[in-house]
Amino acid sequence: MRTRDSIMSFKPYFSRVAAAFALTAALFAAGCATTSGPKTRIDYDRSADFSVYRTYGFPKETGTDRGGYSTLVTSYLKSAMSAQMEARGYKYSEEHPDLLVNFYMNTRERTEIRPDARASVGYGYYGYRYGLYNAWPMYDEDRTVTYKVGTLNLDIVDAEKKQLVWEGVAEGRVNEDELQNPKVAINAVVTELMRQYPGKPNM
Repeated sequence: MRTRDSIMSFKPYFSRVAAAFALTAALFAAGCATTSGPKTRIDYDRSADFSVYRTYGFPKETGTDRGGYSTLVTSYLKSAMSAQMEARGYKYSEEHPDLLVNFYMNTRERTEIRPDARASVGYGYYGYRYGLYNAWPMYDEDRTVTYKVGTLNLDIVDAEKKQLVWEGVAEGRVNEDELQNPKVAINAVVTELMRQYPGKPNM
C-alpha cells in the first residue's frame, strides 16, 4: 500500500502533465478558431447502416485522458459531442451504447523555408538601410519559419462490432497569440466536423 508521502510525491508530476496537456489543447483550439479555420476531412464505412444506431456513449478512457484521470479537454469534447449526437436524435447510454465516441488531440512543430523579400528593400537585419538605399539582389535571403500545427481526431465506433464507422479529422495552424477559450473553440471545430456526419437514427 502506498504511503501518504509516496502519493504526495506524485502530485507535482501529475500537475505538470495536466498543465502541459491543457496548454497543448488550448493552443490547438485557439489556432482552429482563426478566421481561416482548420482543414477538415472525413471518412466512413460506406457499408454501414447509420439508421440502426440509436444510442451513443464514451469509452472508459478516451484518447485525451491522461494518467488514469479525465482532463478538462475530455470534458469539453464530451460536452460538444453530446450536443451534436443528441441534436441528431441519439440518446446517451452509459452501459450498452450502440456507438462509442472517442477523440484524440495533439500538436507538433512544422518548419518551412520561405523567401524573404524584405532583405532586399532594407527591412529585418538590414533595416539600417531603409530609406537610404536598397541592397543588391544577392542579399535576398530565405528565412526559416517554425510554427505549431494541431490535429483533432473524432472516432465513432460500432460498439458491438468494435469497428470504426466514421472518422473526422481537423488540422489547423496554432496561433499562440489567440489563446482564449478552448471550450468555445473546441465546440466550433466539433460542430464543423459533425456537419459531415452522414446519419441519424430511424425514429
